[in-house]
Order: sequence, then C-alpha cells, then structure tokens
Amino acid sequence: MPYLSKIALNPRRRAAVALLSSPHRLHAAILSGLAVQPVTERVLWRLDSNTPHRADILVLTESRPSWAHLVDDVGWPGADGGAPLVADYTPLLQHLARGREYGFRLTANPVQNVPRPSRPSEQQAARLKEQADNGTRQRGFRVAHRTAAQQLEWLLKRCERHGFSIPDATTTPPAPGLQTEGEDLTAGPAVTIVSRDILRFRKRPDGPRVTLSTATFEGRLRVTDPDTLRATLLAGIGPAKGYGQGLLTLAPLRTTEADHG
Repeated sequence: MPYLSKIALNPRRRAAVALLSSPHRLHAAILSGLAVQPVTERVLWRLDSNTPHRADILVLTESRPSWAHLVDDVGWPGADGGAPLVADYTPLLQHLARGREYGFRLTANPVQNVPRPSRPSEQQAARLKEQADNGTRQRGFRVAHRTAAQQLEWLLKRCERHGFSIPDATTTPPAPGLQTEGEDLTAGPAVTIVSRDILRFRKRPDGPRVTLSTATFEGRLRVTDPDTLRATLLAGIGPAKGYGQGLLTLAPLRTTEADHG
C-alpha cells in the first residue's frame, strides 16, 4: 500500500541547513524513515519549498514510514503544524479515469542522450579516454537540457508514454471584431516552468561532484491511460530519482492551483 507523506523541516536549524544542502544526505535521511533495512522499495521524494522559514518534503513510499527522526532533528517538534502528514495513496490511484483532469506538479531532471558531449565533464572525459584507449564501442552520454524551452519540450514529448496529455490552456475569447480571420489565439499547453535550478553536491568528500539541472513544472493534465499514469505516479519520470527528481503529484482542479501536495 503506497503512502504519500509531507514533512515540514525548519531550515533555521543547523542540522537542517546541512541536510538541505545535499540531496545525497537528504535521500539517506529519508530512507532512514523506513523500518525494513536495507531499503529495496521504490522511494520518490521532492523538496517542495526551501525558504529561510520553511522547507516541505513530499515522500512517496510503498510501506508506511515514520518521520520522528526528521521532526526531532531538523523539524518543528511539538509545534502546531509540525507533525508530518502521512496519507494512503490508494484512493487517488483508484480514482484515475480516462478523460479526467488534474492540476499537477513535477520536479524533474530533463536530459538527452548524445554520442559525445560538447563540453565533457571530468568523468565524461575520463570515459572518452578509456574508450579510445581500449577501442571499445562508445555508449551515449546523458546530457542535461539547459534552457527552459528545451526542458518544456522534454516534458511534452513524454506525456503520452506516461499516460497523460497536457491540454491547451484556457483563454478569454476576444471581444467581437477583434479577432483576425485565421489568427491563432490559443494560449499553448497548460503547463509552465515555475522554477529552475542547478544542484551541485558530492556523495562523499573526496568523490566527484554531481551536477543536476532541474525544472519544476506546474499545470493541468488529462488522463489518457489510467493504468500507465498509475504506474508513472509510483515510479516517477526521468532520471536522478534518488536525488529528489521525478515525483509527479496530482491535485483536484480548483480556481487556484497552488496546492499540489
């Protein structure tokens, strides 16, 4: 039975600052909330806000978790609003139906595979040299999409394979006589990138630096294949899931679609 959790952290606490600065450390802390160790189940998570006053983490697990350690160490123990929220995710999964629309939120790591990166990182350069020295067949390289347009196109190309489409945004019809014949006044897909970031961290002090380009999408989607979308919600979209990428969450459509938790 899957569970969706929301944990409020206090970014003013010293331990929280250290945790929030590294997706690798935060991932390890999240896995500590599961009783069966080592963790073999799929765990998806997302840092939904990171301000000087509050940081909210959404976590999707297959088993029921306990977040007491996070609350005690980096949260708001005993405070109103400080208790984690843990909800059974099954009702939402069962409620999916073809044609139904939801508001959605997704933070992802949009990437593409290329034969050879134009500006190889240290690890990529070492791999290129090793392949040249050994005469081995060259595999593709995973390279991040850098621009907002590329990142948006990345999502739009993947919708159908993940069981949903993104309809056109609603627009206010022009006043009579203002529309020119043949002029396209559609607003485009009902999705926007609300934030972009580049995460840089190391898994260990002497290890190579990991760099992730991320984008957070918000908008409206329409269910085209309930079974496929159900699998997508549980498995995530794109790479770097262990570092807080790929968790797609849905919310009932409202006049204001700011809450996608």
